[in-house]
Amino acid sequence: MSASLLDEAPLASNETSNEASDLTYFALAATAAKPADKAADKTQRPALSELPDVLGGRYKIERLLGVGGMGAVYRARDLLREQFGDPEPYVALKTLSDDFAEYPDANSLLYSEFALTARLNHPHVVRLFGFEVDLPSQRAFLTLELLKGLTLDQLLGERPEGLPWSELQGIAIALLDALSYSHSLGVLHGDLKPSNVMLAADGLRLFDYGLGQPVEGLLPGLPRLCRNRFTAWTPRYAALELLDGAPLSAAADVYALACVLYELAGGRHPFRRLSAKQAKAMQLDQQLQRPEHLPSHCWPALRTALAFDEAQRSISSAQLLELFRAPPPTRWQHWLGRSS
Repeated sequence: MSASLLDEAPLASNETSNEASDLTYFALAATAAKPADKAADKTQRPALSELPDVLGGRYKIERLLGVGGMGAVYRARDLLREQFGDPEPYVALKTLSDDFAEYPDANSLLYSEFALTARLNHPHVVRLFGFEVDLPSQRAFLTLELLKGLTLDQLLGERPEGLPWSELQGIAIALLDALSYSHSLGVLHGDLKPSNVMLAADGLRLFDYGLGQPVEGLLPGLPRLCRNRFTAWTPRYAALELLDGAPLSAAADVYALACVLYELAGGRHPFRRLSAKQAKAMQLDQQLQRPEHLPSHCWPALRTALAFDEAQRSISSAQLLELFRAPPPTRWQHWLGRSS
């Protein structure tokens, strides 16, 4: 039987001694079966390391834009659009890395990302154009809008002191709106972090639903990542329950987003860039203080969203959105609240 990365199994994540970073961490479990024998596979398709210059007979690869744990994104020129005179025939093209493309059901994994994201029609969620398979190389790939701008991690690199409320509020509202919309349609992101959010010329975009999942009962026929064989998380943005083996949930997305918002408001990660498991062992949650640029009326909600215990993280992205949209109370309202 061929090795598989897909099934309906729950997460079974392994501890990693690697230092927490902003990179998504991937590891094949020690018990995982290997891909099909490469020597035998060579007679069936070209070597996967040889990415064609043109995919699908249509998309000319121009240059690499970025590499993640699971795949790579390229700038590509749509030759068909160019043929018909489109002055902007450019798209972003995402394909799996060689290690993942070796698995016989890897294309289904990429299709799962497409099926989830294609259901989302929101101004702050990246727009996908299509899913295709290049037949000669058997490489699956996605085409999506080509974004230009700073990712939030790049922005934080330029603004280590954090963002004032006048800037933070707009970014927070757009990001919370995108996540709340996704959750309302039953789509979980799974890897929220600053590098997966871009400030494009026409507004913020949340992207990379590659580790996303539908909520239980939605899209039951959609392939899912087999997390018994393949563990994935970004350590410093992963909720404690994910590290302990629980399945992805809306509450886990909320924890990751709360870490991002705290970082934007204060210029630093809430738990010293450590994983939730490390931070809990050091009781760092008891040292949390409101970031300087965050209004006091938002702090209790954000503090709740940062709870290590999922049961105590009793707030949704929609509730956070409502609070971040509300103007700070006036001094008179604040006084009334204290005196009541």
